[in-house]
Amino acid sequence: MKLYKYIFPIFFFSFSVANAQKKWTLQECIHYAFEHNLHIKQSRLEKTNQENNLKTAKKERIPSVSATVSNMASFGQNQDVFGNHRRNDNFNNSVNIGANITLYNGSRLEKQIQKSQYEVEASAYDLERIKSDISLQIAQQYLNILLNREVENINKSAYENAQKVYEKAEITTRVGTTAQTVLAEANASMAREYQNMKSAEVNTKNALFSLALLLQLEDYKNFDVAGWDVAENVEKTDFSVSEILEKAYSWHPQIKGAEARIKASEMQTKIANTGFLPSITASAGVGTFYFNSFNNDGGRNFGQQYKDNFGQQIGLTVNIPIFNKGITKIQVEQAKINEDIAKNNLQQQKQELLQNIQKAEYTAENNFEVYKSAVEAEKSSKLALDFMEKSYQAGRSSIYDLNTARNNYVNAQGSAAQAKYNYLYQVKLLEFYAKGAIN
Repeated sequence: MKLYKYIFPIFFFSFSVANAQKKWTLQECIHYAFEHNLHIKQSRLEKTNQENNLKTAKKERIPSVSATVSNMASFGQNQDVFGNHRRNDNFNNSVNIGANITLYNGSRLEKQIQKSQYEVEASAYDLERIKSDISLQIAQQYLNILLNREVENINKSAYENAQKVYEKAEITTRVGTTAQTVLAEANASMAREYQNMKSAEVNTKNALFSLALLLQLEDYKNFDVAGWDVAENVEKTDFSVSEILEKAYSWHPQIKGAEARIKASEMQTKIANTGFLPSITASAGVGTFYFNSFNNDGGRNFGQQYKDNFGQQIGLTVNIPIFNKGITKIQVEQAKINEDIAKNNLQQQKQELLQNIQKAEYTAENNFEVYKSAVEAEKSSKLALDFMEKSYQAGRSSIYDLNTARNNYVNAQGSAAQAKYNYLYQVKLLEFYAKGAIN
């Protein structure tokens, strides 16, 4: 028992540490959002609601059957045609079962089923669109974390180099080969780099926090992401807007959803036109009743009356619309307007998708040019820093010149990293439009 008291806390602590150290991959983040995001849950519920509407429409083809049981007791005086008054206390009971079915209504039921199917299809595409939007938001935040982490490493390296310079200046100042101002500047430079490193760490934590909020995680403080193998030097990827657009039109949910709504609106126009047509309904029923006058004790018993009074009914009803104040005509015109609205919405969605792809391709082109120039600036700054370090060690340059060269190199590294990740996001965005998935 005492051993259990020690083992269980150790096991629990180990489990907690392992859980806290979990690093999320991009696909794990996206999958988690698909399962827990409230917008996705809302859209999934709306899709289920449309599926229930479809089930209801299909069941309208089935005959409806109902049963009624009626009981009524009457007490009091009654007057006959001669003006005589007498007691009329009685009890009535009746039982009826009836069924009816629509035989013809201009195929309205079938058209309603088809419309409901298109609405289910549209709601499914709405769900996929929300998933797509959230996937892109997660990918952008994920890349932002990796960018901040790379900048953090750059600033950490700069701080370590500043430490080495300070340690060397401390030794040379102590032995008298350099002035006290050199040590002071080295110390100030190290403090600046330490501040930059801490700021970069905070930026990384803020980026992690933003992604955790997007995923709606409760334990956001222990959230972390796995690394992503990003090439040090990124090559340019060529894209064709027309080819990407053609592929996007074939799968993108905002296009497919708009197309499904056009079909639903066209079907609604056909449903409205059925209001001009006659409808035929068939009905059938069976029933019996029991009557007992309390003033007459010699009547037939309950079972005998139910048997004698049993009857059947069958009917056929034809409803021919003649005039309904022009309401059906207005409903048809309104349905056609909604049809035009749905078609216009499809064109708007296509235009929006075209502009998004054009913008992504244009931004990718510009970002790659910025990336190339940033890489060249980084190389030049590194070369200048190497020469400045040698010059400083030889005593021909001051520590101020060395710090300036080092700052220029750190800034160039940060700019190159920023340009690289900006370009990578646009590449992933274009790949998403073309393939419908984020790799």
